[in-house]
Amino acid sequence: MKKTLLIVFTFCATLTFGQSVRLAEADDFYNLIAYASAADIYSDLIGSEVDSPTMRAKLADCFYQMGETEKAETYYQEMIQSTEATSTDVYQYAQSLKENGKYSLSDEWMGKFASLEVSDSRSIQYIENKSYLDDIIDQEAFFNVNHLSMNTKNTEFGGYPLGGDKICFISDRRVKFGTKRIHSWNDRNYLDFFSGSRTETNDLTNVEMRARKDNSKFHEGPLCLTPDGSMVYFTRNNISKGSLRRNVDGIQNLKLYTATVDADGHWTNVQETSLNSREYSVGHPTVSADGKTLYFTSDRPGGFGGADIYKCSIGTDGALGEPENLGKDVNTEGQDMFPWINKEGILFYSSDGNLGLGGLDVFAMIPNKGGEFTKKINLGEPINTPKDDFALVMLDETNGYLSSNRTSGTGNDDIYSILLTRELKVNLTLNGVITDVRSKEILPGAAVDLVNEAGEVIASTTADDKGVYSFGLEPEFDYTVKAQKEDYFGNQGIISTKNLPKGIEELEKDVALEKDPGLSLYALITDVKTNLPLDSVIMTVTDNMTGEKIQIFTSATGDYLRPLSDKKLNDRGSYNINLSREGFIPKVVTYNTLFDHEGQYDVHANIDLSMDPMVTDLSQLIEINPINFDLNKYKIRPDAEVELDKVVAVMNKYPLMEIELGSHTDCRASYAYNEKLSDRRAKASAAYIKSKITNPDRIYGKGYGEYKLLNGCECEGAVKSDCSEEEHEKNRRTEFKVISVGDPNVGVQNNSTDSFDD
Repeated sequence: MKKTLLIVFTFCATLTFGQSVRLAEADDFYNLIAYASAADIYSDLIGSEVDSPTMRAKLADCFYQMGETEKAETYYQEMIQSTEATSTDVYQYAQSLKENGKYSLSDEWMGKFASLEVSDSRSIQYIENKSYLDDIIDQEAFFNVNHLSMNTKNTEFGGYPLGGDKICFISDRRVKFGTKRIHSWNDRNYLDFFSGSRTETNDLTNVEMRARKDNSKFHEGPLCLTPDGSMVYFTRNNISKGSLRRNVDGIQNLKLYTATVDADGHWTNVQETSLNSREYSVGHPTVSADGKTLYFTSDRPGGFGGADIYKCSIGTDGALGEPENLGKDVNTEGQDMFPWINKEGILFYSSDGNLGLGGLDVFAMIPNKGGEFTKKINLGEPINTPKDDFALVMLDETNGYLSSNRTSGTGNDDIYSILLTRELKVNLTLNGVITDVRSKEILPGAAVDLVNEAGEVIASTTADDKGVYSFGLEPEFDYTVKAQKEDYFGNQGIISTKNLPKGIEELEKDVALEKDPGLSLYALITDVKTNLPLDSVIMTVTDNMTGEKIQIFTSATGDYLRPLSDKKLNDRGSYNINLSREGFIPKVVTYNTLFDHEGQYDVHANIDLSMDPMVTDLSQLIEINPINFDLNKYKIRPDAEVELDKVVAVMNKYPLMEIELGSHTDCRASYAYNEKLSDRRAKASAAYIKSKITNPDRIYGKGYGEYKLLNGCECEGAVKSDCSEEEHEKNRRTEFKVISVGDPNVGVQNNSTDSFDD
């Protein structure tokens, strides 16, 4: 069907050339995608002096584009091992093998293609889904397929509803008194619109070419009516005043047109759409059931590969909005085309870039409740075959048409009627039981909410008399289930429907609730810089009385609530709380309290549970002014104590933090003197801090003298410096490098200065 596919999507003119050199003539035909003419000449040149792997690759490509995959395989096989073989040659050889039913060998060459194009989506799909063939073949069929008796040895494809029992299709069949017009792509007739009457068995009778004014002298292509039947969108090659129009490369592209449908079904007032360009193709229209969105195919710049599927809005005045690519979930580096959207919003389309049985396979994109396409299904057999299967059109909920060049057909491309036998909706059910976390008893009447990725409650229910709840889920989403009951603390669970194994239809998520004992601890973890709650904090709480240890991750609200079932009024409590999160300084605190009243005890109201971002120097965390000393002295002055106390505060806040206090001088005085003086100042400063922090070994002083100048202000020996005082001042500094922040889960216990209330 490739011979029809790309005729419909990229047109070219029939050209004649007078070049004397036949290879150059063949290359010219090839570059103008006149594949039939090019293949004839290349074939004649096999075995000649100009024969080469490159020429055979072009010959193979000609046959590949014309859909003659047996010949394409032959010529690719003859050149594929040469150094001139490209990744495109390898891919098309693999695809030719697949269309010819040689799946194992095809997969072998797909593996080689994947090694050449590691970032190509087709490679990634193949590497991640080696069992794709079994998955597709083993699935239960979605449709029954029947061949239409009206097919001929020619090309017939489509099956587009025109209202009532009228069906339009596209064909290159000859009609009596018609002028023979041959296309150079594949040496076949141009395509025209035909129509027929749909029977009770979905066959077509009374087939005839549509009125000459509805057809041009060149190619016609896929079409669709608007839901109200007042307008038709249709595909046609780029013509002006009855003549073909080409782009700057001489290629005839495809355009999308509209026409008004009158009371007799005739098309009038034919107009180009605003989507068209002479430099790329636009076509294959389909309109959503509400008439507000147009889907179409285009190879416009900025896509993923060959042809991609786009959508745009349709205004109340018929004006078309800005095109939007449907993205990588739909489109590939290959050909993605022939979209059709049914009344339920399911998008059917054909692709040779997604994993399939060979050639073009038909896929269905299932939308979620918001209309976003979230699940892609290869429709499998009998819709898909090793050959090209395309132009699936749904007439209603169950009936439609399919086109294919499968080997069991009558001629080139044939039309088949299809009947939906299995619902095209991925049904997932979530079931769960709400229980008491300690007694394991069921909790009837618990309120249960289903929350989406945006934090929105999208469904609510009440657990039945067996504590059971149920929700319907959509594929490829993460959900949160939240449960609440009077006299219990709420709890939640996470469930994902992403990347589920084949055949999964039911999921389970039980939620256990803790009874409110009257006493509880509540902690809120925040970011020092923003004061916002911090999620994903690993919070380890150790009861110093019992040794019990619990580890949790904070949610998006950054908090933690712990019922205290083992405590009673006037008991004492002591808890070590270790906090760690990527990108933040780990923290260890101890919370001591006397439970002298019922209710919730807010830990963060009594001790600091905020977390600072990870730093390499304390100057990134706090503002430290220069540590000043008297001339040639190293005694800590009162103004220096103020700055060093800032460091003391941080190190007491983070009792696992280790610091190197480095003292630096400028270049004036001797190297040895500066090193000695700076070392004394560093050690004196460190000693001051040691006297005021827990675990004083966590800081040490080191003098660097003038060893690490920040600028070029050197003046040792014969070197004289002309630097200003401000430049020398930059070199006189004290640095507080963070050597380690430690492991919050070991090494420090009971560091809090809090004591029990008496």
